[in-house]
Amino acid sequence: MSWLDSFKRGTAGWKPKGFEATSRWLESTLETVKWEKMRQAGRRWGTWGAVLGALLGLLMFAPASWLANAVSARTGGRLILAEAQGTVWSGDAVAVLTGGPGSRDARALPGRLGWHLRLQGLGLRLELTQDCCLPEPLALVVRPRWGKVQAELLNGRASPPAASGPPGFDPGVQGQWPAGWLSGLGTPWNTLELTGTLRLRTQGLRLEWAQGKLAVEGHADIYFQDVASRVTTLDRLGTYRLSLDGMPGQVMLSLATENGALQLSGSGSVGPAGARFRGEATASEAERGALGNLLNIIGRREGDRSVISIG
Repeated sequence: MSWLDSFKRGTAGWKPKGFEATSRWLESTLETVKWEKMRQAGRRWGTWGAVLGALLGLLMFAPASWLANAVSARTGGRLILAEAQGTVWSGDAVAVLTGGPGSRDARALPGRLGWHLRLQGLGLRLELTQDCCLPEPLALVVRPRWGKVQAELLNGRASPPAASGPPGFDPGVQGQWPAGWLSGLGTPWNTLELTGTLRLRTQGLRLEWAQGKLAVEGHADIYFQDVASRVTTLDRLGTYRLSLDGMPGQVMLSLATENGALQLSGSGSVGPAGARFRGEATASEAERGALGNLLNIIGRREGDRSVISIG
């Protein structure tokens, strides 16, 4: 064996002094850095989880006052949900009509208006209930569509098909309100002080928003039933029907008298340019004296008739 072989065997296991300690320190440092990164990532995920949980909790338990504020803002302060209780998803309030900001007129419906809002497919379903005015729950279903949003008015409870229509035919939904509720809107309703009942009946009523424009489909009838007014001595003026028919780009209006001493008629439309209506009010010769003041209020007098012009 040569001296070279002996030297190699002697130096085979030789390492610089402190090499093993340095290696252990490097491994420990890398583990520390890795653990610190994992801890920071966990902290970030925890923060995002807390934020998401808070947002979901806020959404699920959003107070009813938020919905009341939104309704007031969208209606220009003319419809107010006063004393709102519960959440955005389920609550109740007192429905009040007013003449808008600064108005001193206000009229509340008896009882409380209740609502239940829930998800339905990709849309929302809103059900309204009120003992005085909604014999059955009134449902509004809002569905997003490609580039548009649709809202459809339905019966809150399933009903069998009508015998006079095809399978699935829905004769409409109904609601009724005291005519005096309109006095809260101010002039001219506060002057007329109507009594009687307003009844709503709809068939296939659907609203559609697309590119900032509103389109209406279907039909609706608003009945002013057994109406009377404080500005006349007659106990009853009559029953009247205002019909709305959705057409491309506009809603057609038609006013007709069902019966009564005061005869009302007219037609018009509501579209992007606003509302236009032309009509007239007349009275029989026997009732002309009792209805004179009322004819002066509701339109422009032209002889024995009063001309109604809007827009």
